[in-house]
Amino acid sequence: MSVTGEQGPGATSDESASEAEPVEGVRPPGAEGNDPHVSEGLPERELFGDRRELAEKFAERLLTDGVQRGLIGPREGERLWERHLYNSAVLAELLPEGATVVDVGSGAGLPGVPLGIARPDLEITLLEPMARRVTWLEEIADELGLPLTVVRGRAEETSTRSRLYDFDYVVARAVSSLDRLAEWCLPLLRPGGWLLAQKGASAVEELERDRASIERRGGERAVVRECGASVLRIPANVVAIRRAETPEPGAAGRKVNGSRARRADNRRKRKER
Repeated sequence: MSVTGEQGPGATSDESASEAEPVEGVRPPGAEGNDPHVSEGLPERELFGDRRELAEKFAERLLTDGVQRGLIGPREGERLWERHLYNSAVLAELLPEGATVVDVGSGAGLPGVPLGIARPDLEITLLEPMARRVTWLEEIADELGLPLTVVRGRAEETSTRSRLYDFDYVVARAVSSLDRLAEWCLPLLRPGGWLLAQKGASAVEELERDRASIERRGGERAVVRECGASVLRIPANVVAIRRAETPEPGAAGRKVNGSRARRADNRRKRKER
């Protein structure tokens, strides 16, 4: 599923995926002793293909160090795959090949790390304000061998926006209300880029409540999309908001002159960090 006709298809399943056994204690739903309602191994193979062992290593770290360091709750183990890993990875359906993506308020690495595992073609930056979480994200990226850029900062800060801008997509999961997300995140996008905000069952109501505020901040064509219908019992709700090509007067963000040249320079700087 795509947001508009401009986006390419998401990642597809890999028929030759590795058949290695999941890490003990972090088996995905459908494996022996776990949720019988999901076909065995199907979501894992479809979302992560032959990189599913990386997803299992990430799950293991979340259930051990992640709990000890207060990144996820101790009761999240039973629903770790369905609620966190799968729910994050299905965003790939909305991302075309080679897109630049910034995960705002990445926290434990959700959704950025599962996206990086599922889609190695993406250029992903993890933005997180808390030092201890930044340390965690750097450790995870190093251990899993993922080419993720980790940046400490807040999306609403001028110092952050001077470093991070002209992205194709911003992704955010359980960060804040849509009006605040539009204010914080739209300036990080190139004109025509998309904010993808994961929301719960009230996504439609929240969008209608905040639509006027979103438009004042330079957002347009806001819609709610479902992701992961083929692998999740309850698909993920994603509010997709496009940054206007020419923001309204007073909208958050700035005009981008020479956008193509600055995007190339911005990518180079991210690779150098």
